[in-house]
Formats: sequence, structure tokens, C-alpha cells
Amino acid sequence: MTTTPANQTPAMSADATLALLWERIRRQGDMPGFARAIHAILGAMRGEDEHEFNMTQTVLTDPVLTQKVLRLANSGMYAAFGQRINTVSKAVLVLGTETIGHLALGLKLIEELSKSAPDAADAHVEMEKAVLAGMVAQQVSACAGPRESEEAVVCSILHSLGRMMVSFYMPERWVLLRGRVGATCSDTDAASLEVLGISLEGVGQAAAAHWGLPKNLINGMRCIEPGERGDNFSHEQWLAAVSTMSSACADCLWDDEPAGAEAVARLAAEFSAMLGMAPDALLVAIEKARVAAAADLSIAPLAKPAEKRARAAASTRLRAEGNKILVSGVADMRDAIASASPGQMMSMALETVYQGLSFTRAIAFLRNRREQKYLAKMGFGEGAADLIPVLRFDDTYQPNVFHAALNSDRVIFIENAKDPKFAAKLPNWWLSSLSDARSFVILPLCANGQPAGFIYGDWDDSFPSIQLSQAEFAMMNDLRALVVQSVERRHQLDAVKSG
Repeated sequence: MTTTPANQTPAMSADATLALLWERIRRQGDMPGFARAIHAILGAMRGEDEHEFNMTQTVLTDPVLTQKVLRLANSGMYAAFGQRINTVSKAVLVLGTETIGHLALGLKLIEELSKSAPDAADAHVEMEKAVLAGMVAQQVSACAGPRESEEAVVCSILHSLGRMMVSFYMPERWVLLRGRVGATCSDTDAASLEVLGISLEGVGQAAAAHWGLPKNLINGMRCIEPGERGDNFSHEQWLAAVSTMSSACADCLWDDEPAGAEAVARLAAEFSAMLGMAPDALLVAIEKARVAAAADLSIAPLAKPAEKRARAAASTRLRAEGNKILVSGVADMRDAIASASPGQMMSMALETVYQGLSFTRAIAFLRNRREQKYLAKMGFGEGAADLIPVLRFDDTYQPNVFHAALNSDRVIFIENAKDPKFAAKLPNWWLSSLSDARSFVILPLCANGQPAGFIYGDWDDSFPSIQLSQAEFAMMNDLRALVVQSVERRHQLDAVKSG
């Protein structure tokens, strides 16, 4: 009879590993609930059976997901035309089911696994790598069309499902497995076979089959070696190639090391032919995903979490001080309105928002009806004085964010002006002069029902990512109302004099 040393965990068979996994899933977390959520999300993305697979109902079953969807729908990029979105139904119309589906799937995966082992550091690493893989796949597959992008993102997130499940539900086996790599085994796959009796890829595919996920997704989750595209190269092989490369890229990018960048370049070269994209085009797509991940991930070295926390703390202090400036500025303008000219009120408003919101630049534009143009008249901040003579554009309506703000008479905040999806809403005059801004605000000034001008303020990349509060929006509305009041008062006085 063979015995196992007391200090060594015995190897398991594949059947024993999966049986233990199912048992722990039943005890620790409702993963079948995650599987049902995946079915609902994928169905809603495809438009199958509207009553059974309703995206709105799927989102509303999860309060956290609901909050995230509504926050995204009301961000600057999607609310550019002054819409306030208060319902998930309207968010689905604005964002589309594909965007919400990607968000929902990633969130559900993270949420369900996190519930099971909230303190498992190794598992959270694998979870973030899966999210990063999905980001890479989304960028790489974007040129292939919405359906291909949807499937590629899902397959890439699920590609490392086996790693996540073992690290969450079987942490003792995960530690043993990782310890074997480099000691008795050449890589993680070999160690997995030795410790679990089954590869990590096999664990993930078994879980996907156990939940009844579509076969094309299960096939797309598998690892595939790079090479040339054969004559019978299938869509499932393409999915597998995207998810394999995306997962490998995520592993390389996560630590944010030079060696990882070199490995990514090799992956792009190796998978180029199979994916039908030039290596340089792949690298551009992967870099976009890396930039997005640096902003969105929480614990990856790539995301520099310690620096983020420090910047966030500094930003909070700065915002508190800035809000005091806004309050004082509004009070000063109220005191001065009886005697100050519209130009003086505009100057006070411009200085107040420049200092109170810590803008990189703040510029005031006035409408010149004789020339039928909006002209920059005064400004604060980096290079503002040099820009004043060149910042001018026609007052004839154009389908861009500035005319949208002026027509709606609502403050518009653009959180990410560099998002490619938003480029069509930016006018050429802004792109040629102000495109170094990452975020900006437009405060329209409409007197007697007609646009009279606006205040523009922006932040460049040196300022932390920002979300304006309702209090800040309220104070900006107070500022512009006082400027408009002074303009209308001047018009009334002029009318009396001419009469």
C-alpha cells in the first residue's frame, strides 16, 4: 500500500478534481446563478426571445450592475446632448445591448467569484487578467464587426476560467500547482496535470459545459498554437486564436515590465497571420487595451494602485478647496450684479470656474451676430492668450457637441474627449487647437432664448480622472444664470435708451 508523506498533498484524478470543484461551488457560491446570467446576457445581446432574454430585466436583477450601467449612460461620452438617463431601459437604447452585455458579463464573472473568496489575492490577480484579456480582445476584434467582437470578448474573458475557478475554490491546490512550476514541471499546464489530473483549460471547459454554455464559446475558449490560416480555417478557430493571444497578452501586460512588452511584440508577430492583421495593427490595438486597463483595473501593477490612491486623495482635497472657491465666486457675482457690466460678470465667472474646478484652461466665447461667428474673448491658463485670436467658428448649426450645448442650453461635461467613438462630435476648430485636452466642460450662455456665448474649461492628462458632482453642476448653473441675467439687464437698458 502506497502512502503519501504528511507534508505532501496527494495528486488527484480529473474526475476527483471536478467532483471537489462542483461541491465547493455548491457550498461557497452560486455559480449556476452566474451561468444563468451569462445565458441571459448573451441572449439579450443576440436579440433572442425578447421575453426570456430581456437585457433590462437582466441588469435590474443586480443593483450594482444597474448603478454601473446608469453611471456609464450618464457619462460625458454618452450624454453629450444633455440627456439625463434615469432608467435602464433608456440606457439600453443609448448604449446598445453589446456595450451593456460586455459590461454585464465581466461584472457578473467578477462579482460571483469575488463573493466566494473575497480575500483570495491570487484569485483576484487571475480575475483582473481575465478582464484585461477581454479588453485586448475587444480592441483586436473591433474591425471584424459587432458579432465577432462580442464573441471574442466573451471567449477571452472565459479563456482563463479554469485558472480563476481553481484559485478561488481550491486555493490549497493552486498554491501547490504554482509551487511545482519550475521545480518539477516546466509550465503551469504540466503542473496542473500533475496536481489536478486535468489541465486548467480542461477545468474551464468542463465548467462551461457543466453550465450549458454554447458550444461555439466553449470551443473558442481553447488554447491554439499560432500559425498560418489553413484553407478550412473556421470561425471557432479564429475565436480560439483571439482568446489565446488576448489571454497571453494579459499575462504579459499585467506586471507592466519591459520583458512583458517584448513578449507582447512576439505574440503579435506569431498570431498575425492567423488573425489576418498586420503585427503593427495588432500592437496598436493591444496598446489601446493597455491604456484602458491602466485606468480601469484596481490591483494590477499596470494600474499603479498606490499612485492612484495618492492622486485620488490629493484630488479630493483639491476638489473640496475648489468648491469653496465656487461658492465664494457665486456670492461675489450676486453682490456685484447690480453694478457690474456683462463683461465684468463674464470675467468673474471665468476666473471662478478656472480656479474652482482647477481647469488647465478656461476660455470665454461670445457670439458676434454681425460676423455670424463665436469668437474667443478672454482666457486663463496654459497658452490661453495665444489661442484667443485663432479660436472662432461659425454660428450656423453643426452636429457637434458645442452646438448641442448651445441649442439645449445645458451644461455638458465630456469625460473622455479622446475616445475614438466621440471624435465625430468634435469640431475641426477644437481638434486643431484644443485636442490636448482629455476632459472639458461647456457652460452655454443663452439670453432671451438665443445663444449669446459660452464658457469653456478643460483638463489635460496631468489632472486625475474626474467626475463632477451635482453640487458643482448646480454652482456652474448659478454662475451662468448670473452672467445671462446681466446680459439681459443690459439689453433692457439699451432698449429703454433707444426708445
